[in-house]
Amino acid sequence: MKKATRAGAAVGAAAVVLLAGACGSSQQSAGTTTVQPAAAAGDAYGGGAYGDAAGSPSQAAQAASDSSAGVGTTDDAKLGEILVDDQGRTMYRFDKDTAKPAKSNCNDACAQAWPPVPASAKDAAQVPDPSLLGEVTRDDGSKQLTVAGWPMYLYAADSAPGQTNGQGVNQVWWAVQPNGKKAGQAAAAPEAPAAGGSGSGSGSGSSSGEDSGSSTGRESLALSSVDDPQLGKILVDGKGMVLYRFTKDVAWPMKISCVGQCTEVWPPAKPLNLQQQEQAAKALGVDKKLITNIKRPDGTYQLAINCWPLYNYSKDTKPGQASGQGVGGTWFAVTPGGKLAK
Repeated sequence: MKKATRAGAAVGAAAVVLLAGACGSSQQSAGTTTVQPAAAAGDAYGGGAYGDAAGSPSQAAQAASDSSAGVGTTDDAKLGEILVDDQGRTMYRFDKDTAKPAKSNCNDACAQAWPPVPASAKDAAQVPDPSLLGEVTRDDGSKQLTVAGWPMYLYAADSAPGQTNGQGVNQVWWAVQPNGKKAGQAAAAPEAPAAGGSGSGSGSGSSSGEDSGSSTGRESLALSSVDDPQLGKILVDGKGMVLYRFTKDVAWPMKISCVGQCTEVWPPAKPLNLQQQEQAAKALGVDKKLITNIKRPDGTYQLAINCWPLYNYSKDTKPGQASGQGVGGTWFAVTPGGKLAK
């Protein structure tokens, strides 16, 4: 395996749609993302962290199982040196797995979207430190390659060698450095794969909630709630700015109707990384599966609650202000469970 991206067979042939957030899979049409059910909402694998626009899951999984040799590296322009298989396909790790002890938590439908790299791939490895390569026995009894204890996967949406479409998906999937660590700046920082996570990247949207994760105070959370005297308990972002739902959106099958100029007035709420989601769920007293990130038609990511896209309102000028409540009869603040606050 040479240190270069090699041409090879694509992962999967037919274009199929998989999950983007826990709410289904996206098909773009006229600026609107329509999501068809691909698995139950509140999926167990990182809040539906499978991704979207993938190749055929069964074909992708078969392609991975057929690849019996080769672990090498390539230099990616954005991510630096990353691991690839013998066909130049990017390898990934999953934040919900563990390295000590090695354990894969991506099974069934998840493993179709993220095919495990077989342990036999280490037999012809050309990496800086082969001693980091190992294997783990999966729930189905098969052997999966590990790097520094982390189970390795391919991504069905990478349709050609050298692609890194899985990088940062739902803030739980990352390309891998030769030492087993996450590749790229985004992997080590709280931000989501697309900076800002909104169409305009402006407005009074949430800060990324950059906190050490050690504090549970509302001021350190990227998503929490406040008690409004008229609306009751409503969601706010890391800056205390009220979050809203748009009644023209649809949660299942998903349809995002606020696009283009709409996002200048109603900036999509910034997505949260896995740690922020878990902290917020604990503080709000809700199932962490309700808090997800969804992919918008422009490729950026947006925070969602119970599959409903969340937005800020550009005319809210201070924390807790809910001047967007009832605007046009279609915009409403949101309860911690994702319902409209009225």
